[in-house]
Amino acid sequence: MEDNKTSRTKRRCSFCGRSEAEVGFLITGMNGYICDNCSQQAYEIVQEALKGSAGEAGELNLKELPKPKDIKAFLDQYVIGQDDAKRYLSVAVYNHYKRLLQKPGKDDVEIEKSNIIMVGSTGTGKTLLARTIAKLLKVPFTIVDATVLTEAGYVGEDIESLLTRLLQVADYNVAEAERGIVFIDEIDKIARKGDNPSITRDVSGEGVQQGLLKLLEGSVVNVPPQGGRKHPDQKMIAVNTKNILFICGGAFDGIERKIAQRLNTNVVGYGAQKETVKIDRKNMMQYIAPQDLKSFGLIPEIIGRLPILTYLNPLDRDALRNILTEPKNSIIKQYVKLFEMDGVKLTFAPEVYEFVVDKAMEYKLGARGLRSIVETIMMDVMFDIPSQKVKKYEVTLDFAKQQMEKTNLSRLQNA
Repeated sequence: MEDNKTSRTKRRCSFCGRSEAEVGFLITGMNGYICDNCSQQAYEIVQEALKGSAGEAGELNLKELPKPKDIKAFLDQYVIGQDDAKRYLSVAVYNHYKRLLQKPGKDDVEIEKSNIIMVGSTGTGKTLLARTIAKLLKVPFTIVDATVLTEAGYVGEDIESLLTRLLQVADYNVAEAERGIVFIDEIDKIARKGDNPSITRDVSGEGVQQGLLKLLEGSVVNVPPQGGRKHPDQKMIAVNTKNILFICGGAFDGIERKIAQRLNTNVVGYGAQKETVKIDRKNMMQYIAPQDLKSFGLIPEIIGRLPILTYLNPLDRDALRNILTEPKNSIIKQYVKLFEMDGVKLTFAPEVYEFVVDKAMEYKLGARGLRSIVETIMMDVMFDIPSQKVKKYEVTLDFAKQQMEKTNLSRLQNA
């Protein structure tokens, strides 16, 4: 009995030093002991530390936030030109952060969110701007496509599925998702087809726009966590869209005609006014106004909920030339990297760049066209080189022309 009491006095907690007799019990480790009190305190310290680190990662601090100029400088590294669109985006994102940081004050001034709509022809960089800005953000960000959306009851995605993607990005943390940013691409594809409002159900036009209203304005929406109708029995998650910033983008193909019609009013006849400002007919997009979006087929309520309207300039020759080589992830740098992985140093003759740009201007596909042209030129090289013991390869103008002619001829023969 005495030996047992002695052993209980000898064994002590390695943290607080109390003997086994003075505590409830000791947990034995490899080289020491911990008592029940110390283990309880250790648990509380760990929980507090985890909570603190999660708060620091999720919380925003105005001093640490990227300022509009910093956001634009970051975009400049990846996207050539489009200064106006970059400025609008940078300011909108910065103000979105400030809205999230706003605490209720005595003056009761509540900053409203300013959703954005970006208009620009295909290949000018709308989606690229969105993808690039997502790299910089400290809030959940997702890009969704409006073309898959249909009115409730039809086969396709319901409007609420936009928020499913945001929830997935935020690891189903509803509080995080509720302060995120959603980029809705191809918004022009849900324009209504005629001037008259639809009195019947509309599969993917005006009906989808009506459904988007509640999301853009700010309301509590029941979101299916796994998406649409594949899991009809799933429990819905309530998400408040009041603090979610929506950025919409679309090509609005043919809207230049609507702009031209508006600008040409009263230029003939007795009521004609002299044009005080010379209109640049090569870039009509810069004169875009909300009424042009209405003429195109967006309903007035949607336009009202997208107060910031910005445009992307069509890409001229110089811009296309820079896009080919300048950005951090430019097309040429990507091919150089691909060949580098095979131990081959790839170079291009300077005149090849000019040839590619000429072809891109001819096809009128914007920056997207550049990639398809370079891919066409490089296809045979990429097929052959990995099997050959070559350390260097230069793409010449003659080779580029030969490849383009060969492809065009084969397409003509197959037609």
